[in-house]
Order: sequence, then C-alpha cells, then structure tokens
Amino acid sequence: MDGIVEAADAVFGERVRVFQEFLDADLDSQTDYKDAIKLMLQKGERRLAVSIDELREFNADFANGLLNHPADYLPAAETALRETVLALFNAYEYTQMEVTQDSDFYLAFRGAFGAHQLTPRSINSSFLSKMVSVEGIVTRASLIRPKIIKSVHYCEATEKFHAREYRDQTTSFNPITTSANYPTEDPDGNKLITEYGYSKYRDHQTVAIQELPEFAPAGQLPRSVDVILDDDLVDKVKPGDRVQVIGVFRSLGGGQNNSSAFKVVILGNSLYPLHARSSSVQAVEKITDYDIRDINKLAKKKDIFEIMSQSLAPSIYGHEYIKKAVLLMLLGGEEKNLPNGTHLRGDINLLLVGDPSTAKSQILRFVLNTASLAIATTGRGSSGVGLTAAVTTDKETGERRLEAGAMVLADRGVVCIDEFDKMSDVDRVAIHEVMEQQTITISKAGIHTSLNARCSVIAAANPVYGQYDTFKSPQQNIALPDSLLSRFDLLFVVTDEISDERDRQISEHVLRMHRYLPNGYAEGEPIRERPAVTLAVGDRPLEPEEENTDVFEKFNPLLHAGAAEASKGKTPQIVTIPFLKKYIQYAKQRIHPVLTKNATNMIVDIYAELRNDDNTKNARTTPITARTLETLIRLSTAHAKVRLSQTVDLKDVKVAQELLRFALFKEKMSKRNAPQKKKRKVDVDVLAESESDEESEFGSEAEADEVIGNKILTRRQKALQQIHEDQQVDEHEMEDLARDVESQHLGEVPVSRAVNTVGLSPARYELFKKTVSSVFMANSGVEEFKSDALLQMVNAELSQEDQFTVQEAERAIDRMEAENIVMASEGSIWRI
Repeated sequence: MDGIVEAADAVFGERVRVFQEFLDADLDSQTDYKDAIKLMLQKGERRLAVSIDELREFNADFANGLLNHPADYLPAAETALRETVLALFNAYEYTQMEVTQDSDFYLAFRGAFGAHQLTPRSINSSFLSKMVSVEGIVTRASLIRPKIIKSVHYCEATEKFHAREYRDQTTSFNPITTSANYPTEDPDGNKLITEYGYSKYRDHQTVAIQELPEFAPAGQLPRSVDVILDDDLVDKVKPGDRVQVIGVFRSLGGGQNNSSAFKVVILGNSLYPLHARSSSVQAVEKITDYDIRDINKLAKKKDIFEIMSQSLAPSIYGHEYIKKAVLLMLLGGEEKNLPNGTHLRGDINLLLVGDPSTAKSQILRFVLNTASLAIATTGRGSSGVGLTAAVTTDKETGERRLEAGAMVLADRGVVCIDEFDKMSDVDRVAIHEVMEQQTITISKAGIHTSLNARCSVIAAANPVYGQYDTFKSPQQNIALPDSLLSRFDLLFVVTDEISDERDRQISEHVLRMHRYLPNGYAEGEPIRERPAVTLAVGDRPLEPEEENTDVFEKFNPLLHAGAAEASKGKTPQIVTIPFLKKYIQYAKQRIHPVLTKNATNMIVDIYAELRNDDNTKNARTTPITARTLETLIRLSTAHAKVRLSQTVDLKDVKVAQELLRFALFKEKMSKRNAPQKKKRKVDVDVLAESESDEESEFGSEAEADEVIGNKILTRRQKALQQIHEDQQVDEHEMEDLARDVESQHLGEVPVSRAVNTVGLSPARYELFKKTVSSVFMANSGVEEFKSDALLQMVNAELSQEDQFTVQEAERAIDRMEAENIVMASEGSIWRI
C-alpha cells in the first residue's frame, strides 16, 4: 500500500516538475511567464493566464492530460505555480499582497480547445470530469456568499487550538468530502470556541449560462448550464453579459428521491467577456498613437459633422437630421454635479415617432451595434420594474434582494426601446425619474436604496392612428403626456410621404441592398445563418491592435446609397465603424467643452424666441420648457466634441438650433401628400423640389439650365396633359400652373395672384391649405365651420396683401374636397 502512495506522489511530483520547466522556459515562441508572474504580483492578483497552445507545443502529453484529466493535472500545475511564485516573491518589492506557504494561486487557460469547445446544448456526459470551453449569455447570477475552507477553534480547558478543513465537490477534486458541521467539542469532550479571525473563507457564486440565440436550432428554446465561480472570479459578470467560460464539467451527488439523475455544473477556471451586440460589457477600444493622429487630422475638416453623420447607418436612405442627432447622442453633453447636490443631465434622449416602414427600428439596431454599451428592449417585452429594478427572493436563503433592470445595466451607455407606444402607462411612468434625475429610488419590501442609471434613451413609437395625420396636432398624434415628452431632448416625426420620385429612389436602394453579396460568397450560394465558432478562446489577435485602424472604407453603391444621397451627388466619405467607435470614445474621454459668452447669449436668445413665439404654438411636437434650454446646451456641447473643441462656439449653437427647429416644426415646414384617389392630382411641390435637387447634381450653370429646362418642359407637358384629362382645371389654371413651375426654378417673381379671381395658382392653394390646417389645430374641438366664418379666420392669420377673396376660397375648398381633406355642403365645411 505504501508503494502505491509513493508511486502516486512520484507521478504528482513529476507533473509539478514538468509545469515548472514550462514556466521557466525561455523560448522565443512563447510568453515569458516569469515576467507575467511578476506583473501578476504587482497588480495584487492570484490568477495567471496560460496559453494551452504554448503548453501543447512544449509538452503535448501534459496539455492533453490537462484537458482530459484535469483532476490529476490541474492540482499539480497550481502547485508548480505556487512554488514558482514563492521563489520569485520579494516582500519589499511587492507590497500590494502577502504571500505565504498556504497562499492559493490559480491558473486561467486560453487558446484553442478543439473538440472541447462546446455550447450548453452540445455538452453531454462524455465530457464529465474534462475541461471544456462554453460560450453563452449570463441569465442569472446569485449573491456572493463566503464558503468556509478552514475553521480554527480554541479550547479554554487545554489552551490549545484545533483546526478543521472543509471540502465539497465544488471546491476540490478530492472525491472524499468532509462534513459541513462545526466541531463543538474536542476528543476529550471539552468545549471549543470558534476563532473567526483565524478561519479561512472563500467567495462563492453561482451563475447560469444560456445558449446564444444565434446558435439555438430553429424552433427550440436555448438551453443553459450552471457555473460555479470561486474566489477572484466572483462578480466578474452580470446578467446580460456574453461570456466564454473555461472550466471542469462535473456531476454533483445524486440519487435523491430514488432518482438516478445527477446535477451537473461547470467549475469555473477563467472568464472572458465577448464584446458583442446587446452585451452589457462596456467595450473599451484600444486607441494607438496612430489612431490619435488620424482622429486629430479628421477633426480639422470643415465638414467633419457631415462626414461622421452620413457614416452612421449608410445603408438607410435619407433621415439626415436623425443621423446627426444620433451622432450627438452617442457623444453626449457634459453632466454637472453642483455643490448643493443638483445633478444636471448630460445624456441626450431621442424619440422617433412616425409611420410604419420608415427605418425607425433599423436606426435603433445600428445604435445597438455601434455604442460601446447598449441594452435593447421593447415596449411590450419589458415592464416598469424590468427597466428599472426588481425586488426578488433568493432561493437559497429566502432573503429579499434587488436585481438590476435594463437602465441600471446600461449605466454610462444607451438604452434602445422599440415600440415605445405599446408600453402601459403604469410601466411608462417608472422611467420618468431615470430620464431626468438619472437615478432609480427603491423603497419596497424593506429595501431603501438609490441606483445610478446614467444612460441615454433612444425610443421609437408609432402614432395613435397607425399613420401620422398631418391635419391633427402633434399632441393628438403622439398621445404621450407632456411630462414625458419634455424629457426627450429631440422628438422627430418621421412620415411616409407619397412621392413618385422618392419612392423610386427608395425602391432602387432596397433592390441594390438585396443584390449585395458578402465577401467570399458566390452568386446563388446560401449565406450561413450561424456565425463561425471562434477557436482561440481568450486570445485577442495582436495584428489589429498593432496596425493602424482604417479611417475610411471603400464606397459600395449597393450598401452606401444612403450616404450618397446625403452627399448631394459627390462621392461620399464613409468612416469605418471601428474608427468611428474610437473617435467617439476619444471625444467623450478627452474633450470637455466649456460655454463661451457669445454662445451663452445666443442660446438665451433662441430659447426666448421659441418660448414667446405664439404663431408656432400649435405646430410644436414637444412643449417648450426650461428643459428645452438645457437641450440646446447639450446639443451645442456634443457638436463641440465632434470638432474636438474645448469651447462651445456660435457654430455649435447654430447646429443645435437647426436640429431643434427641425424636430419641433417639421410638420409645419413640410407637407404630406393626401392619399391618392382615382383622379390623381399633380403635386407641384414635389416637381419643384425634385428639380432643385437635380440642379445641384450638375456642374456648370449653363449645363444645368439646358438639362433642367428640357426636364421642366417635359414635366409641364405631363402635368398639363394630366390636368386636362381630369377636367379639374380650366385654361387659366393651366397657364398659372406652367408659369408657377417655371418661376419656382428660374427664381422669377410669380404673377400677381389677383389676375384671375376664378383661377387659383398652386402657391395660393398651398397657402390656403396650410392656413386652414392651422385654424383646424387652433380649434381642435370644432368639427363644423361656416364658409364665411372660416374665410374670416383664415384671413385673420394672413397679412393684408395675402388675404383671399370669396372666389379664391370657394375654388380652394372645392379642390380640398376633391382631395378628401374637407367636406363642404350648403355653406358649411366639415373636417375629415
């Protein structure tokens, strides 16, 4: 029997010697682990990362034994590490930690695990007692609790100390476990007193790892596996993180209740976060000196704001202002904590409201993939406590505890809320405090605490009626309380406008995207649904970090048509997403702009003008409050960060004013076409707008005049022919229409509107229609108007020279009735 023990000790000693030689080896092809151990001691850590690929190259038998029989090889490797640390440790040099003969040091492995690279679904009984690598999402994390490792007791009768060590199946590979009961008496029956100061404890936590959604087979739910984390691995992850876990797959004791089933867990050895989308791990980009040089060089461009904004979601057509606002939201303003305890929010909140199929959710998806920390949720898929914090009951102890919601997990990040209008009012009220004070106060179940939730919110919602009704006020369309709307810095109304030319442009863009093929795929080859499994666990490639990150990517007409449309005919410059992330991170960390005197005065003037402008009161998408003043400050500060400027200048305030005015009064400035009926009407605004757009695409003025003149004639002929077919306009109106189209392009002064009291020019008709819409909004509770009373109210809104005659009003009302905007009968007018 003694010979067997000596043989086992000899084999164990041989394994210790082999791993010590590996740590001491000085080869060019592997890491200098002596320096790594010294760095570990300087940081006060106890876990050394070792490449299993280098170990396989040094001794293949030891590496294979470590993967297939970790219970025999891992204790020997950790013993070799502890002896190496004791040989290198110098108490005078490493003052951060204390090292003794009983100190524990651990190994963390990285590299290619081959067949041991698994998912929670593929792991099975054939991998029991083997080292595996599992990739997944953390769905549950228990509280951190101390586990007793060694207890020390004192006997007053004999004045002696007694010690007992404790082992279970999760702390050691020894199959023989010890009792968990404290000794109360010594062998002679004398009472023992526990000395807690001399006892040794170890942190303990259990987390659940769930299969990644993209790896789950179609129609099946993701599976999960429990992971036991001890000592320095605890509190490394939280629910929502995507991680790779290296550990030993073990089965715990079973056979209870006459069942042969065993509970299986993974004893964690190392954790590596995956900086993927929807991960609550904040990805910190490594910025090199070359990157800083490129960032400063790019920031000197005059059109840096346009270059950066059109690089955001270049595959989305249009929405230039929204992309600019998203860029400013990613950069954010400057938060202030005043000495009196006041917190001034620096994060920018955005709300997109509009018709279906206007790329609102796609913009949210791009933010989710671009921001360093972003959490995605939906209105129906989350509750108020799911967004803030929930009080739950711990299964092990029965105690009440707090679990963080989406906004707490996204602290210093972005929360993307889709289908915002589908949330119930009770749940929506829960985020009021978060959006302004950026804290969550909990007072329930005996728990009183305040949690930080310093995050930006970007939300998307649909109007009340499914589609946005331009003849109702924004408040009636949005149907959200002013207390919530005022917390959003910018509210964009996105309408699906009917325009023949723009519909063709969007359809061509969508078809180009469907023709796109990724690199490496042939025509007709199916694109793989599952991403390739990474083999190098924990290994970060050195080449991308050492090389310079590309600033611009090659323009692809199949993907980047949105950026081409924003660049007005020029070849757009598309900044790569990796460089964009570095630019945003650099600007947020290094640049802290300060308001100048001129900028402050201009912001005050803009706010006073918006606040006291009665003419735009009914057309505002959000109320003008003191928060609007802070919005101007935040937008100006964020634009200064785009320029890498330490001061907020007038140009920054002008950009903020432009964005704010577009978000507030877009529905006042733009017109949405009425639904098409059997008898089509000519949209002259679209003709004029398309002609002005085409003018910018040509170089010289002479060439532009020649080409556009021919197009104007063609369009005029088509418009005249269509009007003639519908028999809606007489000869005078045809002349006015042709003259108006030409005057809009050539800049001529329109012919006097009083030339013909029977005919009505399109410009006069548009003015009448917009004024009637303003009257309808001001009298939202009135459905019926008398013709003469409506004409008086319309003329009251206009200057003396712009007022309408009775004949003009009658002709305009007839046309509005034909377009199903109003209904007229016997001197009365009803809105539709």
